[in-house]
Amino acid sequence: MHDLDTVIETDIPARLDRLPWSRFHTLVVVALGITWILDGLEVTLAGSITGALEQSPVLRFTEVEIGLVTSAYLVGAVAGAFLFGYLTDLLGRKKLFMVTLGLYLVATAATALSWDFASFALFRALTGAGIGGEYAAINSAIQELVPARFRGRTDLAVNGSFWLGAALGALGAVTLLRPGLLPPDWGWRVCFGIGAVLGLGILLLRRWVPESPRWLMLHNRLGEANAVIGEIEKRVEGHRLPPAAGNIRLAVSARNSMPRVVLAVIRQYPRRALLGFVLMGTQAFFYNAIFFSYALVLTRFYAVPAAAIGWYILPFALGNFMGPLLLGPLFDTIGRKPMIAFTYAMSGVLLTIVGYLFRIDAVSAAVLTACWSGIFFFASAAASSAYLTVSESFPLEARALAIAFFYAVGTACGGAAAPYLFGALVGTGERGRVFDGYLLGAALMIGAAIVELLIGVKAERQPLESVAKPLSSR
Repeated sequence: MHDLDTVIETDIPARLDRLPWSRFHTLVVVALGITWILDGLEVTLAGSITGALEQSPVLRFTEVEIGLVTSAYLVGAVAGAFLFGYLTDLLGRKKLFMVTLGLYLVATAATALSWDFASFALFRALTGAGIGGEYAAINSAIQELVPARFRGRTDLAVNGSFWLGAALGALGAVTLLRPGLLPPDWGWRVCFGIGAVLGLGILLLRRWVPESPRWLMLHNRLGEANAVIGEIEKRVEGHRLPPAAGNIRLAVSARNSMPRVVLAVIRQYPRRALLGFVLMGTQAFFYNAIFFSYALVLTRFYAVPAAAIGWYILPFALGNFMGPLLLGPLFDTIGRKPMIAFTYAMSGVLLTIVGYLFRIDAVSAAVLTACWSGIFFFASAAASSAYLTVSESFPLEARALAIAFFYAVGTACGGAAAPYLFGALVGTGERGRVFDGYLLGAALMIGAAIVELLIGVKAERQPLESVAKPLSSR
């Protein structure tokens, strides 16, 4: 910062962290957490309708093309995360979480009108851009509005709500792809309309979520920040608030130099940067490799009809949702490092065992689905903890950019190639080749657990400003 910056002293972070859980926090979780439900809906629809896309009289996708359109969604998510993450730190959390949701709604509706491979891939990429941008804007807003003692369980539960969307997508696919219900090329198109309809109401709900007081404080808008937190405090009924525990001093300005912020983060937090990359990259590969190829595995190796895929996704989604919900409180009590390491390692060990049973053809489609539900009870908590780690481990000035960067880089390195790779492995028709892919995913997860034990961050129940000191603090 240069000499003309204004130095302020404020208790805004302490006032936010002293609050009890209230209806305001519930509003924040519902209005912003819809992002993960929408992403789960999109991903599950893409997985559940693979058979319908192959059999579509218009599209007639091959297995390789299905892998490519999935990768297009992920590439779009990477680009959207970078662009909108930068704009979220520059322009504010609220402006961007309205823009990114709007982009998602338009793009997913356009997907339903696709006429060939190129148009479908383009619209999926734009849908991914909206979701990728949502991750940066929403994660940063939730982290900054939720009290420290609830941050871990809330973040895991919100990220785990992805699987509510997955269940909704599976039910939609099972219903709309039922033979004879709709013309052959209409079922998958109507499926994509579910997301657009679901998101429309959320646009109205988000109007009631305020800008982050922490962001306003950092941008020398202290009057607005105090007004926002004053309104939040008024909503806490029946509670006597304790005194705010301490002030912070910041050298604030209307604008921050983004190159300076990025260089400062890399220089001051190299170990956390490595940790974020490892956690995000490994979970992205693990999830995108297994989940995006699951429908292909069912149809190729178990002859499951395309219209029935959704029934196999439902128990899979249940395990994924219950894991973060039930294990989440332990991340605030036992602590981040032991729980993150445990969930990553357990996911890798269980995948190795189940992958071997698949290789020797010792499990039916129903048993394999039950096994996946058990594996992803832990893997879902692990993946959610990766987002928690990158969203709380870096300074306020670069929170959204850090989320975007690690989501984008982790997804690009660990996730974008995985659907194509596993699509090709399944396409060989050889169980042994698919098992080799599972072993790679398991090894990555176990390696990430070791990295967490070595350099993980003890952030449980700590104010964000204590976990990562603001770059502008004095």
